[in-house]
Amino acid sequence: MRLEALSEGYLHSALLLRQRLSLLRRELKRCEDAQARAALRHRIAVLGAMQEQCYALAELTAHYYERGYCRDERYTL
Repeated sequence: MRLEALSEGYLHSALLLRQRLSLLRRELKRCEDAQARAALRHRIAVLGAMQEQCYALAELTAHYYERGYCRDERYTL
């Protein structure tokens, strides 16, 4: 299996995370309990970081074998 095949999976995961984040943000707007709002903000922050990583890994794996592709510093040795 080539890394290009993994790219689609990362992209799909990022899109699922986007949908979930959208739902959580709508829930946050309706929420009135301070403790629940803090918990929602924390979940949004964690899932947002996961979404960002999924997009970055989708990009990396899609172009990994291309010559001259500038890789993200987080994923190089």
